[in-house]
Amino acid sequence: MPSGQALTLRVSEIFASLQGESSRVGLPTVFVRLTGCLLRCVWCDTEYAYQGGENLDLETILDDVAAHALRYVCVTGGEPLAQAACPALLTALCDAGYSVSLETSGALDISGIDARVSRIVDLKAPGSGESDRNRYENFQFLNAQDEIKIVLSDEEDYLWAKQQLSSLRLTERCSVLLSPVIGQLDPARLAEWIVRDRLPVRFQLQLHKVLWKNARGR
Repeated sequence: MPSGQALTLRVSEIFASLQGESSRVGLPTVFVRLTGCLLRCVWCDTEYAYQGGENLDLETILDDVAAHALRYVCVTGGEPLAQAACPALLTALCDAGYSVSLETSGALDISGIDARVSRIVDLKAPGSGESDRNRYENFQFLNAQDEIKIVLSDEEDYLWAKQQLSSLRLTERCSVLLSPVIGQLDPARLAEWIVRDRLPVRFQLQLHKVLWKNARGR
């Protein structure tokens, strides 16, 4: 980037809502949704973020976030790391005093992310159609403040996830979250499997879908 040129990102939306996922679930949070994604998960609920949005400079984004007057900020997508300026945005948010989380598909390198950021990294199950895009090298960089999220569409996905937990010893690195695809896997069944198998994971429902279905900006 030439000297003096403003740092810009393609932003789909910035809004305040309750965090619907991760251990931060229920916390009032500002979401910065960046445009663009290299994956096409079959159950994706943010396809509108694949394209569109507007180019905003870093100062404008920080001003928009500050206007919501909340402590927690989540940078999401799409796939936020598909934009080269995303790490700089995360650092700027941390420098501004926010508690920052990043939601990423797990297909791109997370090693250069500011250590103050809580990284919520997807592990794509076969039912997503994108399990071959998992970047397993990322797991070596995870620590106790990070989380692995696995979304499951059926029992086959669950058995796959169970095998990954064992072979990769994921829960020794950080918390692991299992959640059902709404409308495909009965949440009660997933909860029963987790209890039956004594898995050391956190069951989660997407709170925003319980409250607002698939409403944009929620």
